Amino acid sequence: MHHHGYLWTGPKERFDQEALRRPPHPEPPPAPVSEEDVKAAQLLGRYREAAAEFPTSDLPPIETAYWLVKPRSFIRVTCDEAKEAASWLGERLTEYAPRFTPERDGDTARLARLVNAAAEQLRSGADVSYGFYLERPSYLSLAVVTCSPHRSRPDLGCPMAEGGR
Repeated sequence: MHHHGYLWTGPKERFDQEALRRPPHPEPPPAPVSEEDVKAAQLLGRYREAAAEFPTSDLPPIETAYWLVKPRSFIRVTCDEAKEAASWLGERLTEYAPRFTPERDGDTARLARLVNAAAEQLRSGADVSYGFYLERPSYLSLAVVTCSPHRSRPDLGCPMAEGGR
């Protein structure tokens, strides 16, 4: 078991584009039955767009495990130990804390509790995902995904494995 760390910052407005943060449904919608079936054609078009964009979009997925289907270039760190991954998370929290809004989110005691909780979760095989508002209109998303195999999504392979993204 190992852990991959991910970091995303950007406009909160972009983060809120949930359609780009969800994997497409495994079954595409039915094809239009005629050229006049405009709604079905639009739905199929949106599905194809989502199917093409989701795997390559740098936006954090709504379900943390889906970071594993993203390109390996999005991985900021890979750690063999939960404590090491939690430490990376703590370093990022410390780095961004001066930009947190509200400022109380950057309280050092609070951040230490988050890092300790993350270490426990990662040791148990769970993922960790935190989000913070930065100076408006920015947002910070931090995630650490436990991998090989993922506890709740074993069908999602490791992006570092041979043949991975």
